Amino acid sequence: MIFIETKLKGAYIIDLERREDSRGFFARAFCQHEFSAHGLKPVIAQANIAHNRTKGTIRGMHFQFPPAAETKLVRCTRGGIVDIIVDLRPESPTYLQHIEVELTEENGRSLYVPERFAHGYQALEDNTNTSYQCGQFYTPPTEGGLRHDDPRLGLKWPLPVSAISDKDKVYKLLDEIEPELKARMSALTLAGGGQA
Repeated sequence: MIFIETKLKGAYIIDLERREDSRGFFARAFCQHEFSAHGLKPVIAQANIAHNRTKGTIRGMHFQFPPAAETKLVRCTRGGIVDIIVDLRPESPTYLQHIEVELTEENGRSLYVPERFAHGYQALEDNTNTSYQCGQFYTPPTEGGLRHDDPRLGLKWPLPVSAISDKDKVYKLLDEIEPELKARMSALTLAGGGQA
């Protein structure tokens, strides 16, 4: 695997090292040793799959608060997506900054999302599938979200929104939740018994 750190410390684009022959190719998509060597958490608590019927579908922007903050390893297995992550670590020099990465079945890329980041994506094609390996169990009491269209985040989605869940539509704006977000995502909170 080829690990490319982004401008958001701890967030990596991971490219496949394909071994090709007449049959096609073989590539490693996950390795505990390689993840650990790059300082990433090599834990998979759950593996999830999402199917998106129509291009323009948005899922996100989702996260879990400590002590159930989760890492994610996201890959598109059919079609294509634009994946966006936002740094929610109040102590980080890149707090509230984001990156976007195109993940497609052709490029085989994945995106490693660290703990205390919001994550979301938009399907670029009909019948797009994604897979997520999550480092923490889904824990509803700790889940949160940001609006995909929050003007303070300045996220640029490539297509008009064709579908979004009712829950994702009604997340509060950052201006309304930022004090709570900072308090619950703080490194000081983590030192008091949460996850780093």
